[in-house]
Amino acid sequence: MKKGLKISLLALLLLLVIYAVLPSYLRNALTYYHANIDDYTIFENRKVPNSSVHPWPLSRAYNTTPLADTLQEAIETLDPVAFLLVKDGEIVHEQYWDGYGNQSYSNSFSMAKSIVGLLTGIALEEGYIKSLDEPVGNYLPAYQQGDNSQLTIRHLLTMSSGLNWDESYGSPFSVTTKAYYGSDLPELVNELQVIEAPGKEWKYLSGNTQLLALVLEKATHRRLSEYASEKLWKPLGASSPALWSLDKPDGTEKAYCCFNSNARDFARLGQLVLNKGKWKGQQLISPAYLEEALKPAAHLVDEEGAPVDFYGYQWWVVNYKGKAIPYARGILGQYIFVLPDKESVLVRLGHERDSEYIQHHPKDVYLYLDAAYSLLP
Repeated sequence: MKKGLKISLLALLLLLVIYAVLPSYLRNALTYYHANIDDYTIFENRKVPNSSVHPWPLSRAYNTTPLADTLQEAIETLDPVAFLLVKDGEIVHEQYWDGYGNQSYSNSFSMAKSIVGLLTGIALEEGYIKSLDEPVGNYLPAYQQGDNSQLTIRHLLTMSSGLNWDESYGSPFSVTTKAYYGSDLPELVNELQVIEAPGKEWKYLSGNTQLLALVLEKATHRRLSEYASEKLWKPLGASSPALWSLDKPDGTEKAYCCFNSNARDFARLGQLVLNKGKWKGQQLISPAYLEEALKPAAHLVDEEGAPVDFYGYQWWVVNYKGKAIPYARGILGQYIFVLPDKESVLVRLGHERDSEYIQHHPKDVYLYLDAAYSLLP
């Protein structure tokens, strides 16, 4: 055997040995490498059952007005799979790409955080949570001692926990990667430590939402998916069961990232917010909670010391031409926008979002809002 071939085989053997001894989450991270909108196919999932379907009516103007060529081209540069606009409770514009349709599953990524934010408001209204200023330690023993005992539910909601979570998406060794590809989310977040005074500085940490979900499960005595089904998915008349990805078989929901559904059903969440928590005459969420949740947490400062004017309770808020637009967002360009002045909801799903930011908001946020307003009378 030639010397070069022997060296190649030895190198390959060494790589295989190294791969075999890596932690399982690192092997998964190296195998799949990048997060994708169809990652529900590689994870275990728990169904979020639906019930009686409330079909979206189509407007008489449905798809009669095309987007301007410049807007259409700009939207398509970011590899979309869905673009859906609802006006006055009717679908007025709907487009799909890449083989996706109105029943295709797609990962919400961090839009799931906004769902957890809504469920927190419901649990508060129902009395499972006594106050947003209740200590997290009332529900999770790992947060009863030392600096961890300072942490409250409100701190988690507003991303001001001061926890030592590393929100890094590029490193295979970060806690975010371990959360996404690992198999024990409760252990991971129960090992976190408060290292900065909570309630002072806004810092986006997915671990906050995962902890919030554990609090909800302890408070309601239900799985997160079960509570979401009972309080949101069934009352909203979703067209299909959602899938919430888990850390392992019969495990814990990846609450911060991985609620999988379709554009039409995601739009129901936006319509619920637009309707101040009401759906077909039924009040699902307190209007007072929603008003507070969609208002920027201005008592906090961001990493540069500026007052927070862009984030509430797990919902983003963008100032678009003088209008405050609340929205949910995911890392690959998943968006639910609520347009109160037009009684409209916009959903965009896709494979990519703009890498450039304008005041904490990806630049494509403004592109989609431009497109929506161009279609609305």
